[in-house]
Order: sequence, then C-alpha cells, then structure tokens
Amino acid sequence: MRQPYYDSILLIERLHRHFLEVLKTELDRLGIQDINNVQSLILYNIGDDELTVGELTARGYYLGSNVSYNVKKMVENGYLGQERSPHDRRSVRVRLSDKGLDLRDKISNMFERQIKALDKAGLADEELIKANETMRKLERFWSSSLDYSGFPVTSAA
Repeated sequence: MRQPYYDSILLIERLHRHFLEVLKTELDRLGIQDINNVQSLILYNIGDDELTVGELTARGYYLGSNVSYNVKKMVENGYLGQERSPHDRRSVRVRLSDKGLDLRDKISNMFERQIKALDKAGLADEELIKANETMRKLERFWSSSLDYSGFPVTSAA
C-alpha cells in the first residue's frame, strides 16, 4: 500500500476521534453529563431541521451505527422532541427541544472560539478549503467504489 494513502486513512480517523474528545471536554467544562459527545454532534447537525431517523442516516449525521439508541437517549434526556408522522405512523420525526437548542448554541459558541484560535494559530481558511476539497475527492472516490463494480479508473474529482 502506498504510504500517503494509508496515512490519510489513519489521519481522518484520528482527527475524528480528537474532535470528539474536544467536544467531550467542552461538555465537561459546561457540566453537562446527560449527553455524550457523539449525541451532541448529532444534535448540532440536526439544527433547526425536523428529521426522521432515516434522514439522519441519509444525511450522514449519525456518526456511528446505533442511530435509534442515540435518538432515544436524547429524547429521554430532553434534548429532542419527537412526533409520529400523521401520514405514516411508523415514521417518527425529531427536532431539537429548548434544551437541545440551548446546547446547540453552546456548541456554536465553541466553534466560534475555535475559529478564532485557528486564525491565531496561523491556519488560514485557504488551507482548510484545500483540505476539504481533498477530503471530498476521497469521499467521492470511496462512494463510487460502493457499487461493487470495482474502483473507478477515471479521476475521483
């Protein structure tokens, strides 16, 4: 295996874990014990939307395999409200409660502090834009390989 490709795979996973630790530290700093870092990131991603569990999964907001469990825990702890669809009783829509909106605002404030710290650390927007472009190319490459016909021969761009 070519080392830069393998290093990228490991780095993406490591960055994700580090960010979740940063989020956990923020929750601890705020004295929030009834939601975990993964759940709070799902909550942040829901934002002002009202979604089904299936939509959470389709949009990539789930961050793990057990979406239903995380949604259930957030409902139990008052971060999400849920309502059965009047058209399809099997479908449940979730939205942020007032408690969830408050936590989303706190996470937004953390992001703003981090953005300012990035600027001071010399990590410019242009560098993040370039890194995001590269990760999107990798995402398209991996997504295109999921049709089980093999990896694409053409550019992943």
